[in-house]
Amino acid sequence: MVEKAEKKPSPRQKLLAAADELFYNEGVHAVGIDRIIEKASVARGSLYYNFDGKDDLIKEYLLGRHAAWTARVDEAVAESKDPGEKILAVFDALGTLFAEPGYRGCSFMNAVAEAPTDGPEIKAAANYRSWLHELFGDLVAALNVRHPQQLTEQLVVLYDGAVTAAQMDKSPHSAATARTLASMAVESSTSRSRAAQLAV
Repeated sequence: MVEKAEKKPSPRQKLLAAADELFYNEGVHAVGIDRIIEKASVARGSLYYNFDGKDDLIKEYLLGRHAAWTARVDEAVAESKDPGEKILAVFDALGTLFAEPGYRGCSFMNAVAEAPTDGPEIKAAANYRSWLHELFGDLVAALNVRHPQQLTEQLVVLYDGAVTAAQMDKSPHSAATARTLASMAVESSTSRSRAAQLAV
């Protein structure tokens, strides 16, 4: 039986892989087009054939990061059937991410910190933030608590705090701390809701 030859990555895939590594490790605006082309080992024309320019490459880099993280979170959340545990699974996923040797913080926070006001990073980050709020909003909705918006905002702040602490303090343990606080917030909200229902 003849084995199929492994399919080689396309120039577009090579460029995206190079951009992902260089943009994340060194910064979106610190890395020029020439570095990406050299890293990808493709002809200069390949970049402009596959992308409109650097801004387009930045956009695709952040879209890829968003898609990869969404998939990881979805997988972690799907492993639990309990609504409260699904929320805590998000923080477990963060803990796994923070412990990875190559973790250098949130790619969206890093990109926005050096972005011009009309840069592609701004829109990509806004989409990411909308996803995050919707993620916790949907998970909280399944709890049927009295003040879902309040709990959702608390969870978003805990998530953001964990990400910032992991990046600034170089500690993966911030996810566990945020998870503990999230558990307390969920329990407090559900307890108040049960008490209110009994009082009716």
